[in-house]
Amino acid sequence: MLFSQLYRKIRLLKNKDKEPYLSIYRITGFYPDDIQVYQQAFLHKSSLVEDDNGRHINNERLEFLGDAILDAIIADIVYKHFPNKREGYLTNTRSKIVKRETLNHIALELGLDKLVKYTTKVNSHNNYIYGNALEALIGAVYLDQGYERCYDFIHRVFIQRFINIDTIARKEMNFKSHLIEWSQKNKLEVTFNIIESFNDNDGNPVFQTAVILAGDIQMGIGIGYTKKESQQNASQMAIKKLRSDKDLQQAVADLKKKRKANVAVADIESDAVSESAVSD
Repeated sequence: MLFSQLYRKIRLLKNKDKEPYLSIYRITGFYPDDIQVYQQAFLHKSSLVEDDNGRHINNERLEFLGDAILDAIIADIVYKHFPNKREGYLTNTRSKIVKRETLNHIALELGLDKLVKYTTKVNSHNNYIYGNALEALIGAVYLDQGYERCYDFIHRVFIQRFINIDTIARKEMNFKSHLIEWSQKNKLEVTFNIIESFNDNDGNPVFQTAVILAGDIQMGIGIGYTKKESQQNASQMAIKKLRSDKDLQQAVADLKKKRKANVAVADIESDAVSESAVSD
């Protein structure tokens, strides 16, 4: 392995166009054999790049391959890390690791935003094009270097640098769903209201959502590049406040007491109506 990398490095010194090779080395830790497959990994479908035959090329096929390889490798890592956990727990943990937001974050940390080619009309936030490019890069590594090198790359980058498996396994993934379950369990109404929408400096739409409890108590506010993302962020804040904010906890307790009192009054009135009907 060391001899192979040394050979590639010596060969690279004779290559006039070193930068693409160096860029891949800085990201992956090794020099590529087939630089073209890596360059294709960074071509978004909007880039309108053509090959020598005039055929439009992009990274979608590599993204498809990389997605499957990533799923398999993360499944292997999670399976070995949690030898006593059931299938559902393993599946949930893998989903948290490979979700769009996580991939996009890692891609940005690796600097893929400086390498991906796309038109300025594309909304990079909404489409997660950097995370998609990361999957395409994984597909390129697999084709160029094989499964073992791809496994090593994912383990070094995802697990050792950016992800703590134990922490992410405990992390709530769908905050909105969790909050709705809480509201149903406690019989307290929760609504999601968009309080503002605007464009950022790049012209991308931004949404601000508030979580409202019982019609007038603000539980949390979230901002995101999609309505769904803003709702998730607002829900995450609301859940955090439910666990730590004493004023909100007291408000919830008061609402529960009020609801129980209303139920009791309704029961008394119902009994009175029933007794009146019997006496008549």
